[in-house]
Amino acid sequence: MLKLLLSVVLAIGATSIANAAGSGCGEITVGEGKHAHKVARECQHAPVDLTDKQSLQRGAAIFLSYCAGCHSARYQRYSRMADDLDIPKELVEQYMMFTTDKVGEVIDPGIDPELQKDWFGNTPPDLTMVTRLHSPDWVYSYLLDFYPDEKRPWGVNNYTFKDVAMPHVLDSMQQQLSEDDFKKEVGHLVNFMTYMAEPIAHKRKVIGVFVILFLLLLLVPVYYLNKEFWKDIH
Repeated sequence: MLKLLLSVVLAIGATSIANAAGSGCGEITVGEGKHAHKVARECQHAPVDLTDKQSLQRGAAIFLSYCAGCHSARYQRYSRMADDLDIPKELVEQYMMFTTDKVGEVIDPGIDPELQKDWFGNTPPDLTMVTRLHSPDWVYSYLLDFYPDEKRPWGVNNYTFKDVAMPHVLDSMQQQLSEDDFKKEVGHLVNFMTYMAEPIAHKRKVIGVFVILFLLLLLVPVYYLNKEFWKDIH
């Protein structure tokens, strides 16, 4: 039993270390001349809260309005999203589905990948698992890190992902909002993308807490039972 509890603790620790290892967000140059050197940039912290249904709903609306025109999310069904986020399916069908009329379908722009490759240089990746591939903090920083660069085909570059092929699709939103409001909107988007990468994440953590508590309680009778079994053996 002690070995089991130790293995659980070690697994949790390993996950935390793995997440921290992927936290770098590009590089910056420090110093001048021969003393100049590059150091890793810290990612900005993404305001992820998988219990905030309003944030997740807003993030879903932003994703489907700004991202789903080019990117797919082929492991996320509209119907699952509607159920999990408490969005009426008739509203999903009316305002969120642009490439299909079946609420049970997955999110897909329905564009020929070869055409996308001609337009952007690369086929836009599927975004279902992007926050697990990198991290929510990395994705959040990336979306906030676009800056003008006339040398690039789309006129923008990115501090987190240098020479990125993607245009700054949230530029129109950024121009209309204050810096703080824009960050809030990007936070909602990343919150939804984090949910999308693992829809049962919050439920899994809740169940995990009860499992740990059960194992701790079970440890007491198991200890005394073991003691009773071995009391007459010398």
